[in-house]
Amino acid sequence: MKVRRVVTGLDEQGRSCVVQDGPAPRTHDFVHIPGFSNTVVWALADNSAPAASPQDITTALSSLMPSDGASALTIVQFPPVGTMETVDGAQAAEEQARELPGLAETFDPRRPGFHTTQTIDYQIVLSGELWLGLESGEETLVRQGDVVIQNRTSHAWTNRAQQPAILAAVSIGVRADN
Repeated sequence: MKVRRVVTGLDEQGRSCVVQDGPAPRTHDFVHIPGFSNTVVWALADNSAPAASPQDITTALSSLMPSDGASALTIVQFPPVGTMETVDGAQAAEEQARELPGLAETFDPRRPGFHTTQTIDYQIVLSGELWLGLESGEETLVRQGDVVIQNRTSHAWTNRAQQPAILAAVSIGVRADN
């Protein structure tokens, strides 16, 4: 998946300008899950205002899960569920561990796809449709333009349609007080 990223900042006179324009550098199109793709578009290490020419920390992230006060924007493409029938689970898990550090460790081995993160996520369906599965057994269909607010809850995404679905997620790291 190709995601163009336009980053603004300030020029030498303090005026707003484009400081970066090009493909998001941290994209992975999965080999062992055909049609699945993950792009970390931008991340901030904390809630401080970025410099005039903001640093891109996406390629240096050791974890895709933002810590308390940090944030990240990720775009994910989900292939139709039928694609999963031919996936080698061990190879897919190895690729996820390598390419989704921090997130892969949150996957529940007893319930495929389910995961719980220490983040508040604002998730927007950009195209297609996805089923949001929750621990209660409840499933909710979300379509293009729908927004899900994920509050540190266990969930899974399933694409039961025939076309890929694309989801944008803004993840904000929060403290685990309870």
